[in-house]
Amino acid sequence: MKNLEELFEHQLKDLYSAESQLIKALPKMQKAAHDDKLKKAFEGHLEETREHKKRLEEICKELGIKPTGETCKAMQGLIKESEEFLKEDASEEVRDAGIIADAQRVEHYEISGYGTLVRYAKQLGHKAIANKLQKTLDEEYDADNKLDKLAEGQLNAKAV
Repeated sequence: MKNLEELFEHQLKDLYSAESQLIKALPKMQKAAHDDKLKKAFEGHLEETREHKKRLEEICKELGIKPTGETCKAMQGLIKESEEFLKEDASEEVRDAGIIADAQRVEHYEISGYGTLVRYAKQLGHKAIANKLQKTLDEEYDADNKLDKLAEGQLNAKAV
């Protein structure tokens, strides 16, 4: 990579890979969850994640690049950790608390990635693209906050 534009494109493809992997992983997390509110949160976030992927496709089209070609190894690792946790012998309550922890690790990774992309897009003069990425970033923060509320409001206490 020789410049910020190339790094920006690389990071877009990396997050596209991350979102694609997450679309496959979220139904497994939803199925493993016991709490109805947690299941609904995963259902809602799956729809948002599909929209995020579509938004990245639109951005890549605007830039004249293909969104494919990268594999997000970080997301692979986060999903693998979650899958390993789901194999653990845990009560329903502890499982729900652990699923939230795993989901928040994913959210924090995405928040970091989208925050970086917003800054790159602005620096490169891609104002409309920066706005689209900011919308996704805001949605990732909202998803993380919803998980916080579920954990703090009831699920962590049930796991004690």
